Amino acid sequence: MVNRPTLSPEIDLQADQVTWVVFSDKTDIRILKILRRGFRHCFMIMQQDGRWILVDPRANKTDICLLPHPRDFNLPRYYANQGMTVVKVPSIKTPNRILSPFPVTCIATLKRIIGLHHMTILTPYQLYKFLQKTHNKKGS
Repeated sequence: MVNRPTLSPEIDLQADQVTWVVFSDKTDIRILKILRRGFRHCFMIMQQDGRWILVDPRANKTDICLLPHPRDFNLPRYYANQGMTVVKVPSIKTPNRILSPFPVTCIATLKRIIGLHHMTILTPYQLYKFLQKTHNKKGS
């Protein structure tokens, strides 16, 4: 059995993290043109420890990027100057319960981040087997 370090429940992982949601009119998906102009897509930017992070959930995958902008670059203002709506996310006390009746699992999240659309992969082991199989095919 592997002994894995765990985080203390006392650690606040979001301390010194500031988050904004950016709303945009830009979309490549035709059906989204029926949505209100300026609000056809949204993504998130965060600044933590002086670094900018972008989280952009797209139709086919979620992009997560550490951006190369300097600490003092005002990324929210940049997006606002591009005509996008930028809203700072207030500090929200998250209740200790499931957000929706269909919980977001680690598998669903990881599949979304890497763009994997296999509906039959439901468990960590199934994902492991798929990744191993795919890695072995590409490695041979």
